[in-house]
Order: sequence, then C-alpha cells, then structure tokens
Amino acid sequence: MVGREVRLPALPRRIILLEAHDLLTMSLLHADPASLVVGWAAVDRIDSEWLQERLTNGQGISTVGKQSPETVSLEGLIALAPDLVVTTTFMTPQGDADPLVERLKQLSIPVVLSDASSNTIAGAQTADPVTELRRSLNMWGVLLGASAKANAFIAFYERELAGITGRLEGTKPVTTYLEVQSTVDDCCWAAGRRIWGDLLALAGGQPLPGVTAPWFEKLSLEYLLSTPHDVYIASGGGWASGSRPAIGPGIDPALGRQGLQRLVDGRPAFNHLASVRAKRVYGIWTGLITNLPLNILFVAQAAKWLHPEQCVDLDPAAILGHINREFAAFPIQGPLWASI
Repeated sequence: MVGREVRLPALPRRIILLEAHDLLTMSLLHADPASLVVGWAAVDRIDSEWLQERLTNGQGISTVGKQSPETVSLEGLIALAPDLVVTTTFMTPQGDADPLVERLKQLSIPVVLSDASSNTIAGAQTADPVTELRRSLNMWGVLLGASAKANAFIAFYERELAGITGRLEGTKPVTTYLEVQSTVDDCCWAAGRRIWGDLLALAGGQPLPGVTAPWFEKLSLEYLLSTPHDVYIASGGGWASGSRPAIGPGIDPALGRQGLQRLVDGRPAFNHLASVRAKRVYGIWTGLITNLPLNILFVAQAAKWLHPEQCVDLDPAAILGHINREFAAFPIQGPLWASI
C-alpha cells in the first residue's frame, strides 16, 4: 500500500490487526477470517456490535489496544506470537520510522500497512479511493491466498462504478453538506476533500465551497446557514455518542430515521437550511466510508440521492445483495443508510 516490499515465509496464520475493521475486508475473501486473527485494536471502529459478533464467529480475539496509537501495547503484541502485524498510517503515524514498527522488525515480526491515507508519513501519497481499493484487495488476496477472489471483487467494483459514473456523465455536481461527526451537541464537522470528498465526487456531488481541508473541517453554523447547498448527508453508527443516528448492520432502520430527525430538531437553526426544507436529509453508516470494499455502496446510494432522475434504476440494495451472495463470509444486514 505504501511501496514497501515484505517477504513472508508462508501464508500468515497468527495475524494481529491494529485496525479491527480490516477483519471485514478479510471476510470478503476468506470463509473464517477470525480463525487467522489472534489480536486486534480499535474494535469500536467496526461501529456495529452486530457485525463484530458475526465477524468473530464465536472465536475470542485478544484486544491489544484501543482507538489511538498510544494505547497499543508492544508487550501485548509480542505475547501473542504473531507471524504478521497489519497496521495503518493512523495507528503507526511515523511509518517505517515509527518506534512500534521498528521494534517489531527488530524482533523479526513482519509488518504491513492496510492503508496509505496519511498526510503525516513522507512518501505516503493518498491515492484516489478506487486505486486504494485495488491495492488493498490485491494485498489481502496475496496474504490470504485468495487472489482470484480478490480480482473478482475488483472487477465487480469497477463494473458497478462504471455504471454509476456513466449515468452521471454530463450532470452538474450537487452541493452537499457531508458530515463526518453527526451529534446534536457538536456542529458542524464537514467531510474534507479527500477520501469522503473523493467518494462524494464519484457520486456526482461536491462539498461546500468553504471546505478546503483534506480530511475534515469544522464549519461555523453561521457559514452553513448562509451557504446554499442542496443535500445534507449525516453519518451514524452502532456505538453511542451523544445523539448520533443509529445506522448500521443489525440496527432497526426506524432508529436511523429517528436519529436523523433528532439531529434536525435538536439544532433548531437547521430548519432554515435549504436541504432540510426540501426534505433532502439522509444518513449513512460510517462503515461505507471506512471499509474500502463498501465504498461502492456509498457512491451508489449518494448518487441516487443527489441525482434521482439519472439513477432511477440504480439499486444499492442489489449491490449489497451481490456482495453478500458472492463474497461475504457473513452477510451484512442492511439497510446501511436512512432518510427523512
């Protein structure tokens, strides 16, 4: 993912994931990925207790850290005798120079990165999401001895994406307030122009003009009220955080709709937004962004919201159904989005 070459003596059988949601990617290529995982960190970022239970498949996985780099225990990693540690640019922010990576290499424990999305590591240039997806699936295909299935998923993803972008050819981008952290008591965190913004662009959207940061940017409520936009897309998930909308696998869809309504009602000024007045208020499970293989579902659903006439025949639920039938070891229960 970041241009490093890593040699392994055999397919890994004792993997530690410093980003637990990588288990979902593994589950699209392997029938029982938890059988290969002895430890993980950042479990909450799976953002669905229901999905976490499905992916672990009744097997115990040791927790080696929480959601930030300083919580990872080197001793805890070593004690599990891993034959591979899979990290990320967030959990080991200094890349090859990160003290944790250096120590693991000194101990002859191979380390690979499962993403290249960093603005802190020299040389780790963030690619577009489609290129990231190809790199990620190719890497996991090799690690799991499942390159044929990885190639099949890449072909499926590219075919679905081409169908979406073909429908949107010649359309004008729809200005959208895409929110990375949606809680009543903390406004207004807009998605930046990279990753979330890249996917929004594929769906025929564009962020508000005042958003210039690559990752996320806090906008003033006054700016949001004074800047015209057509659509508001909030984010939600399975873990509780204030009045965050409950949207995700295994969650009653009614709770997602109720959560969106609370966001609007709990921020009285939001009733003055053009997007709210036009009833173009939507919500997504954060996993559609954080899990590369599921990005296609965000692009499809967002395109349908932003360009309903061009995408009248586009069926995101059918795309999820295909993923569940052809790839997922444990089918992902939808819907993974909501609207009011």
